[in-house]
Amino acid sequence: MKIIYLHQYFTTPSMHGGTRSYELARRLVGMGHEVHMVTSDTEPAANTKGWRETNESGIRVHWLPVPYSNSMKYSDRMRAFGHFAVGAAQRAMQLEGDVVFATSTPLTIAVPGILASRLKSKPMVFEVRDLWPAIPIAVGAIKSRPAILAAQLLEKAAYAGAAHIVALSPGMKAGVEAAGVSSEKITVIPNLCDPERFQVPVTAGAEFRQKYPWLGDRPMVLYAGTLGLVNGVDYLVRLAAEMLPRDPEVRFVIMGQGREEGALHALADLLGVRDRNLFFLPSVPKAEVPAVLSAATIATSLFTDVPGMQDNSANKFFDALAAGRPLALNYGGWQAELLEREQFGLCLPPKDVAAGAAQLAWRLRDPQWLAEAGARAGQLGRERFSADSAARRLAEVLQRAVGKA
Repeated sequence: MKIIYLHQYFTTPSMHGGTRSYELARRLVGMGHEVHMVTSDTEPAANTKGWRETNESGIRVHWLPVPYSNSMKYSDRMRAFGHFAVGAAQRAMQLEGDVVFATSTPLTIAVPGILASRLKSKPMVFEVRDLWPAIPIAVGAIKSRPAILAAQLLEKAAYAGAAHIVALSPGMKAGVEAAGVSSEKITVIPNLCDPERFQVPVTAGAEFRQKYPWLGDRPMVLYAGTLGLVNGVDYLVRLAAEMLPRDPEVRFVIMGQGREEGALHALADLLGVRDRNLFFLPSVPKAEVPAVLSAATIATSLFTDVPGMQDNSANKFFDALAAGRPLALNYGGWQAELLEREQFGLCLPPKDVAAGAAQLAWRLRDPQWLAEAGARAGQLGRERFSADSAARRLAEVLQRAVGKA
């Protein structure tokens, strides 16, 4: 197959961010398919104006310069989405392909997907990574009635224009079904693990720890990811404050960037934990994340208490599995149910931080539990969520769509 793959925020391991599309696409190439990735260059050089092309592990990547960051105002982010949607539609229509595969977020990726699909008379498969526009509406990012209506209409158009839909979690599948899509049209392919990339020597974690005198051999609780509104990382700051009188040797590490970074620093100062038992570090490229996770005692996946967030398929969750690290999360849904069933971590109460700190303090000092939980996490990542398996399932979905066209 020749696949036109649309993903506005495609990243490689040398870049910051999740690499689901990279891992899937390079495996599709390995199966003999031709993949053209149409994406944006979010940090273009000053003199960059038009499209550029690169080869990334056999993936033919088409980059359009569209500056973007999570710290941008929502109106500026909307303009970036629109700019890319127009440019990607033009590029996609210039490429030869048997199928168009468009992955959100943002939901505006459906625009070039639908246009390329219709004008080229080729099927589109649409991947739902988040239930947009439900989540931005819930957190108040989309407020005006016309904007909400436009987003809801685009959601319906994306589902109607797709020959098939890929959802990243059972809850997302249920959300798509609630919009009137039949179950037979939806396949769940959760986020993925690449255990080989994350199985680094123990020396990698030791070297990370040695760089920071405040860390040493102390227990380390890690959050590595975006510091956005929906991520609710203030929970970890409050957790550090509750932990300080219980076990002052525990170290909380927040590694990332985003629009809430300043607010988190201010809260840490207010609660008296910054540079005492809580430390902020800059985000690192994906290729360096395995070493950081190797140093962690427990990894975390956090979200603010907003309806729909329990249906997420967070990269942080699956990176912890790939690295064989115990995981603590503070939300319900399918991931919490899986964690409780497989016993590879802790479900912390989102509205009772003191109880969460007590639970965490107990387990951080239990080496047998930590070793067993980490081993179960690693086994689950290898057996249930491998990137190889996800890529094979995606190839089957795309081939069925082409066969029905």
